[in-house]
Amino acid sequence: MARTATSGKSLGGKTGGGWAARLSTRLRARPSPAKVAAALIAEIDRNRERWMLWSPVAFGLGAAGYLELRAEPSWALLVGLTAGLAMLAALVGRRSAHGMSVLLVLVTFLAAGALAGKVRTTLVAAPILDRDRSVMSVEGFVVDVVSPGAGGPRLLIAPVSISGLAPQDTPKRVRVTVEADGIPSPGQAVRLRAMLGPPPPPAAPGAYDFARDAWFRGVGGVGFAIGQSRPIDLDAAPARLRLAMAVNAFRWRLASRIVARMGPERGGIAAAMVTGHEAWITKEQTEAMRASGLAHILSISGLHMAIVGGFCFGLARLAIAAWPWAALRIPGKKIAALVGLAAVGTYLVISGAPPPALRAAITATVAFAAILFDRQAISLHGLAIAALVILLVQPESAGAPGFQMSFAATAALVALAEAWPRPVREISVPWPIRVFQGGLSWLAVSVGASLVAGLATGPFAMQHFNRVAVWGLPANLAVAPLSSFVIMPFLALGAALEGLGLGGPFLTVAGWGIAGMMWIADGFASAGGAQRVVASGPPFTLALAFVGLMLLCLWRGRLRWIGAPLALAVALWPRPPAPDVWIAPDGTTAAVRRGDQALLLRPDARRFGAELWSRRRGLAIAPTAVADPNPDTGYICDRRSCRPTAAAPVALALSWSRAAPDGETLAAMCAGAEIVVLRGAAAVKPAACRDRIVLDATDFAAGGAAELYRRDGEWWIVRAQPLRGVRPWTGAG
Repeated sequence: MARTATSGKSLGGKTGGGWAARLSTRLRARPSPAKVAAALIAEIDRNRERWMLWSPVAFGLGAAGYLELRAEPSWALLVGLTAGLAMLAALVGRRSAHGMSVLLVLVTFLAAGALAGKVRTTLVAAPILDRDRSVMSVEGFVVDVVSPGAGGPRLLIAPVSISGLAPQDTPKRVRVTVEADGIPSPGQAVRLRAMLGPPPPPAAPGAYDFARDAWFRGVGGVGFAIGQSRPIDLDAAPARLRLAMAVNAFRWRLASRIVARMGPERGGIAAAMVTGHEAWITKEQTEAMRASGLAHILSISGLHMAIVGGFCFGLARLAIAAWPWAALRIPGKKIAALVGLAAVGTYLVISGAPPPALRAAITATVAFAAILFDRQAISLHGLAIAALVILLVQPESAGAPGFQMSFAATAALVALAEAWPRPVREISVPWPIRVFQGGLSWLAVSVGASLVAGLATGPFAMQHFNRVAVWGLPANLAVAPLSSFVIMPFLALGAALEGLGLGGPFLTVAGWGIAGMMWIADGFASAGGAQRVVASGPPFTLALAFVGLMLLCLWRGRLRWIGAPLALAVALWPRPPAPDVWIAPDGTTAAVRRGDQALLLRPDARRFGAELWSRRRGLAIAPTAVADPNPDTGYICDRRSCRPTAAAPVALALSWSRAAPDGETLAAMCAGAEIVVLRGAAAVKPAACRDRIVLDATDFAAGGAAELYRRDGEWWIVRAQPLRGVRPWTGAG
């Protein structure tokens, strides 16, 4: 007869009444559904008081939604919707329906963001060229030397007259690529001949719309100069333009002096970090910084503003504290905040006030203003105010990758700072131990900040730039001490004293730091697998990731972890199959997919667009190009066209001549290809082309860039222009 166990031991020899008893205990210990619901309601109630933190999120989503619309909304719709929601929120709030009131307030901010986008679009409206590129004579003032493009240095010109255009049709600004020799300085009046056209449309369906960016910057025409520019005499420019050109001329002279003092290799990077001029940075340096995840250091943004403003703030506090009379009689922290504000404003002017620097300056201004009014300088509430100010001034920032990444990273870092445990300060600890503990604390903070910032910006980097720097975290950790304590402080001192001829020693020290930074960048860039190409996810995944990140940063309680899977939406969402064919917006070139590679039919034409498309689709550029000697690519090309062979991955024929081929040539192209791409307009299509897909200039003028997919033996075409819709910057309608 079996004996009943009374000692509490199970067959496994463990106490507690066995696994069944332990499971029963745990099930009994679980809270009831009513308690879970009560806890969730209490958590939501606690977060209702933090609705202010969500106001810039709602406002930004509204502005971004406005930018993505395919038709321009009416004033009546946006004004009526915003006013109606505001009145409804006020009415509900008076009846003490607090939760519903908060929801309605945030929806009102959403509508207000769209309305702000409409207001900004109207305020910056200016003529844009509405015809294909043609040679024009331009007379105007050089406003600035802007960041170089693939073709070389570029000038931003305020035209006084453009041949063939009436004054009311003349763009406010045009951007012209010029030769590297003899670049005119800002403020000069010049005459030049240039091939000009409207700002370029997206390089591929759904890609970043450069024309929209140009619209909000007032640029109505782009192109390249033919020959050298010549100085001329023009009537005096308006006072506001003269002031802008005077500032830009000072920036250009300062950049030139820095390069002359430090040499092109180090001085080019120094000039970019001080004045924003990137004309001296080589392609090799740019690629090394990108591959190592350090490219953000080259563009003036929040990091630079924080270092310069913080350095001047700390220096001023130290100086006041070191003077006993002043330390006892004046509020040192507030005086230092004013010094920091002045430093940020000065740096903003010297940098040329590009959008990232302007956004960073607004954020820094809010932080220093908080000190002046005895508030916490770094807080989520301060960040929310700064973000609202930025979006009110520039609602188009909501669609800019730079703002999205900087706002997400800053929110994550501030949330980390609020949650970071405050260490207990020991008394009478030997200094070697304190130094060791301080070093460990600094390392932990650096690793945590770099990791959190990288995770916060990761979804945006994947979606917009399709690059993942594998060694970005260690590279940024290695460079952080150099940039924070050597490069930026000594560049600030050197630039400030260079006008007196005393900046040499400081610029030399900064040059040592830049050399060290480039050594680190080259080392990580040359490491195995430094960069990985990641295809863009569906557009909605970025919105999901953004909302998920904001939940993680702004929400307090267990519900915040709902944001974790949402934040990974861009990384985890399945990618659709890559297109089989890409065609440039003007039909001058095309690329076909061969496995996981993109084969370029004209590797030297529209290279930027081809590379952008291939990265968005997760494809690598094929090492063998069609134009290479004896290529085994499946295409035969001459000076004006390419035709497929039996080995071609896609039977596509391309003619990039401005004039369409004659009927006999076109018939021959159709006989050997499924898809025929013509840059020119075909007046008559032969009978041989009846069952072929023929795209010519007329199609590209209406539809822009195209992607073609083969599905179940049939071809599907996706065009860029219908995705853009009819908006002020699309040139449609």
